[in-house]
Amino acid sequence: EASLIGSDAGTDIALLKIDAQGLSALKFANTDTVQVGDYVVAIGNPFGIGQTVTSGIVSALGRSGLNNENYEDFIQTDAAINVGNSGGALVDLEGNLVGINTAIISGNGGSNGIGFAVPADMVTAVMEHLERDGEVKRGMLGVTIATASPQITGALGVDLQRGAIVTSVLAGSAAEQAGVKVSDIIVEIDGREIGSSRELRNTVGLMRQGEEVDLVLYRDGRKRSLSATIGGSDGNVASAL
Repeated sequence: EASLIGSDAGTDIALLKIDAQGLSALKFANTDTVQVGDYVVAIGNPFGIGQTVTSGIVSALGRSGLNNENYEDFIQTDAAINVGNSGGALVDLEGNLVGINTAIISGNGGSNGIGFAVPADMVTAVMEHLERDGEVKRGMLGVTIATASPQITGALGVDLQRGAIVTSVLAGSAAEQAGVKVSDIIVEIDGREIGSSRELRNTVGLMRQGEEVDLVLYRDGRKRSLSATIGGSDGNVASAL
């Protein structure tokens, strides 16, 4: 039997504790090195028939849009994943955990070769929150954002292909206190490159409230650096103190 340490609906991950002996822990893969075409194996219990292993490749990285309310950065695979595989491991051929199987696209409930797994780096971040707090206390900057296209960045006088453009700043928020302004294009946070609004949302949402971070952005065609303190669920810094 397992006891629940905590769960996070936004990523569909739970942390469980079991009293058992002789278990071997999976090593987590470095998802920065995972590439499309890598061979992977999906482990699960499809349709309740018993533990099953299927093989395939990584079909795509950074998939999102299955549920826009959630925090998504899925690894897509063509390894057969069916009902009952959710929560199972997606591992590489060295036995390292690449992700946790979580969803499929299917017209009939069976595998169409389009399965999705939560990547191991997101699993690690969520696990740390759950172990510490029993929940994910999501951080926020207090901005609304959109993915910056080359057309938009060109109109703003910047030669950028990607980034997250700020469309509004919440009054009293962490972003406002840091000096972030509308039309700023955020390209990096704490050394991690930001290529889209989704990447910024996922990154900030898994940071600790009250954490100090460095932002790199473009404003009026010039690169700037700002320091910010991640706020709470309303974006305000005070709620995180």
